Amino acid sequence: MPKSLTDIIPPSRRRAMEGSTAPASTPPPYVPQGGGMKVGKTRKRFPMGMLIAAVVVVLGAVGVLFAFGGAKVEATPVAKTASISGEFSATPSAGDLPFQVLSVDKIAAKEVKAEGTETANTPAQGTITIYNAQEKTQELIKNTRFETPDGLIFRIRDSVKVPAGTPTAPGQLQTTVYADAGGDKYNVGPSTFTLPGLKGGATYDLVYGRSTEPMTGGFSGTRPSVAEATRNTTYESMKAGLEADLRADIASRIPEGYALVPGSVFITNTAQPDASAKSDSVSLQLKGTANAFVFPKEALARAIAFRTLGVYGGQPVTLTSTDKLTLTPTGDIPTPGAESFAFTLSGSAEIVWIVDTNEIAGAIAGKSRDAAKTILAGFSELAQAKLILKPFWAGTLPADPAEIKVEVLAPKAE
Repeated sequence: MPKSLTDIIPPSRRRAMEGSTAPASTPPPYVPQGGGMKVGKTRKRFPMGMLIAAVVVVLGAVGVLFAFGGAKVEATPVAKTASISGEFSATPSAGDLPFQVLSVDKIAAKEVKAEGTETANTPAQGTITIYNAQEKTQELIKNTRFETPDGLIFRIRDSVKVPAGTPTAPGQLQTTVYADAGGDKYNVGPSTFTLPGLKGGATYDLVYGRSTEPMTGGFSGTRPSVAEATRNTTYESMKAGLEADLRADIASRIPEGYALVPGSVFITNTAQPDASAKSDSVSLQLKGTANAFVFPKEALARAIAFRTLGVYGGQPVTLTSTDKLTLTPTGDIPTPGAESFAFTLSGSAEIVWIVDTNEIAGAIAGKSRDAAKTILAGFSELAQAKLILKPFWAGTLPADPAEIKVEVLAPKAE
């Protein structure tokens, strides 16, 4: 019996074919083996890596906000422009308006060709500082003697008053002394001085002098000279540069918190003995002395505010500048050691209320945003106060005042 195609197909294969609805001629679908690509739809996976990265970024940003969080107050102080024209009186280092005196000496020298010779007997001279360790002012009359350890006598040519002090902080006054006689033996180096006229009294050890520079100009004999007209012309040519040097030196010595008002520097020039020079020339010397009266900015600002601002109640104030003020002494120019200083002030000045940053930080520490704003509004010295909190959603200020920064901005004068 002849065999058909089904007779040679295995029974298992034959059953699969008989149960299929596909035509016998349709080839079975291709099923790739191993790692081949599968045909058909695949489910997309959720990007977990991106989600984790986003969460990390958000948490990091929040952490940075908290790490750099805190509070800041931008404080603008009250400022008023005052126009002034009136008389004032100040006292040395005390009272409602105290003052200090800054004294500077400088010597300018210029060599000129000799026009002849002269016989001279010139006393040496120099600057000393007189100290007073008493709690009262010490007045020294004209021609008071100052003696070196070697017995050389120097004198002052004008009366002076040495400010009071204490043994640990004596009052001080600079002045010029002149040798009792001519000759170069008085050209001594820096020295200490006692006052023979006080010997035997309680003040002998409490009032004394010291010099930091040599005495100069002592001469006796014949030397080159110049005519008086040449001397005067030379001195005049030296004054401008000498004055500029004195003012620059004064400006560098102003204590912190003090103000120098235009008109409060008084300069005197004194011809000095000729110095040694070449045989055919003369070294002319001119000494400039500057005495400057300086005032504490706060005290001067209060004095002006009381005089010009009708609503001023004595709050701490200061001055931004004194450049637009002019000081004019009332009467004679005062000398160092004066017990008072009367003068007039004219011009204008910007008075600024002083802001205590520590007080402000302590007042608002630990308070809510709204409470802090109310407290800041109560500071009369503030024209404006801007509160900044970080992070921006924070509703309470740090409890530690050190974490609150108070920045004082430049004021705007009314």
